[in-house]
Amino acid sequence: MAAGDNKSPQTGGKGRLRPFLGPVRGATNLLDWSGRIIVFACLTSMFAALLVNVVLRYAFGAGIAWAYEIHAILLPWLVAGGLVIASARAGNISVTILSDVLSGRRRLVLNFMVQATIFVISVSILWSSQPILKASQFQTLSTLGIKQVWGYSSIAFAFGAMALLAVFGLLRTLSGEDITDRDPALASLS
Repeated sequence: MAAGDNKSPQTGGKGRLRPFLGPVRGATNLLDWSGRIIVFACLTSMFAALLVNVVLRYAFGAGIAWAYEIHAILLPWLVAGGLVIASARAGNISVTILSDVLSGRRRLVLNFMVQATIFVISVSILWSSQPILKASQFQTLSTLGIKQVWGYSSIAFAFGAMALLAVFGLLRTLSGEDITDRDPALASLS
């Protein structure tokens, strides 16, 4: 066996190990963890703000006014983080009838087309959201005084990450890896 013929554990020992796939998987995991951190921070912050507001309302008859506005910033980030997590784990809602029927090269071609479509859609959303991001720089939340661009910038994070994940999926597909061939027991989140 030659030095470049190391068998790939990801394909059950079939084919060579692609050295560039390690950084691709590492970047995918990094995006997954960034989404997890964002989701955790948003959920924790929103829950804490609501809890403090409820306690203050019952204890003193008046809550904190900004507790109602903080969700305008954090909820879009919560959704964006969840979208990135689902994309990184290939756990988005999908119809897999065609993918389940196809195998071999045909399945790889379908995977390539799906990832290319996701890339085009993500870049299109990034491009078309620019006027919204520019306009939100002039909108301010009344109580917090925070510009709305902080909430809307979650669009750039979510769809920028999805575009990167689609590129990573394209690279994995071009290397011959079947990115839709997942063990159902490992794919379940329940």
